[in-house]
Amino acid sequence: MELRLERTAAAVMELSAALDRYEAVQEDIEALDKYYASEEWKQDFTDDEAGRLPADLKRGVLSEDGIWNLLSDIRDLNSRMSICKVHFQE
Repeated sequence: MELRLERTAAAVMELSAALDRYEAVQEDIEALDKYYASEEWKQDFTDDEAGRLPADLKRGVLSEDGIWNLLSDIRDLNSRMSICKVHFQE
C-alpha cells in the first residue's frame, strides 16, 4: 500500500503540473482551432503551395495533418479527462 501511495502521489503531482501547462495554452488552442477553420488559413496554405511564403518560414501550422491531428488529440484528451473519475468509499 505504501508503494501504491507513493506512485499515486507522484502521478497526481505530475498530472497537476501538466494540467497547469494545458490550462495556460487554452487561448492558443482556441486560436488554432479558429485559424484552421478560417479563410486566412486556406489563403496561407494556398500561398505556401504557390511558393509565395519565405523559404525559411516554419510551416507546421500549414501542415493539414499536423494541425488536424493536434486538434483531434485535444478533443480526445478533453474527452478522457471528463470521464476519469474515481469512486471513493463513503
